[in-house]
Amino acid sequence: MTGREDRKENDLFFTCSLIEYIARRTKNKRSVVVNSLGRVLIEKIYDLADVYHSDNIDAVSEDFIEKAGITNGNFDNVSAARYAVPSHWDIGKVYKRLVLGIAREKKISVVDALFEAYNSFVSEKIDNYNSSFYYDAPQNILNAYIYGIIE
Repeated sequence: MTGREDRKENDLFFTCSLIEYIARRTKNKRSVVVNSLGRVLIEKIYDLADVYHSDNIDAVSEDFIEKAGITNGNFDNVSAARYAVPSHWDIGKVYKRLVLGIAREKKISVVDALFEAYNSFVSEKIDNYNSSFYYDAPQNILNAYIYGIIE
């Protein structure tokens, strides 16, 4: 470990932040982006995140949009936000914590947990920037996923 957090956790943070960036750029739900990228490209991003984070995020996102054939959608939670919009880095951190929690709880790989997180009802709640859910305590977000309810 170098720095404040584990290197692979930082790679996951970048991966989740890039997913968010691509979703905003293409106006798609996060699950659409993850499923369009698929396992092979997600694993590539995660494995090479330390390289990709040094590049321009516009160029990196464009490359993966093209590789995955992601087309523009009509989900624009940024424009719909009535309050301050969290950055793609802020939301990347929320998803990173959720993915790590799912991987730990279910004893599955980080990539498997990533697909579970983004394809869960919790993802739709995180992406509603007019609610306070995305900045709730990480354990509360994980508990919502585990128990299937939001308290």
